[in-house]
Amino acid sequence: MAETRFQTQIRSQTRAEIDQGLRSYMLGVYNYMALGVAVTAIITMAVAASPAAMAAVDSLKWVFFIAILGMGFFAPRLVMSGNSAVAQGAYWGYVALWGLAIAPMVGTYLAVDSGMVVQAFLITAVTFGATSLAGYVTKRDLSGFGTFFMMASIGIIIAMLVNAFFVQSTMMSLISSVVVVLLFAGVTAYETQLIKEMYVEGDAPGVARGKSIFGAFMLYGSFITLFIHILNILGIMRQE
Repeated sequence: MAETRFQTQIRSQTRAEIDQGLRSYMLGVYNYMALGVAVTAIITMAVAASPAAMAAVDSLKWVFFIAILGMGFFAPRLVMSGNSAVAQGAYWGYVALWGLAIAPMVGTYLAVDSGMVVQAFLITAVTFGATSLAGYVTKRDLSGFGTFFMMASIGIIIAMLVNAFFVQSTMMSLISSVVVVLLFAGVTAYETQLIKEMYVEGDAPGVARGKSIFGAFMLYGSFITLFIHILNILGIMRQE
């Protein structure tokens, strides 16, 4: 009986240590992500404050778009390479690219109504927080949605490119943004669960740091994507 109680106590202590380690790990992920969002905001605001910089960046918007897609594909491999310097460089390079890419859009809306940008950010923060929390606490296995989210993301990118180059419809832009917001709300929950399940107690410091940066990389991309399309929805609604 004493031995059974001792084993139960050991298991409880181990469980508590794992829970504490998991909380620290997830906090590291969110801290990296929040810093990434802050750096993006600084870069975006700096570009938006200069008409010359805005014009230069706007002329390269498709270069940034292609670069972001490329980074989205290659950067995770660099982040998980085990080299801390490479992982940091890949993450902050991705953050900087996004800051430059969204500067023309955000700058335009700031000139029209700065309160709308703040409102979009707050809505994004609430949406992201709620869906990420749902992904963290749910007992349902979300891994089966991975392929669907990937195919849906490809489909929506193609639809947006068709609209940008050929259709140029405000209504299609609105519908696309609504679909993206709904899609990435689900993606955020899925990614959070995936990041949580990546945690392994006793990981080497370099491996644990790489996982934290990788998790931040995924969640950061989802946050910025939500923000862009929520801002687009508010902007279109304001025009109506």
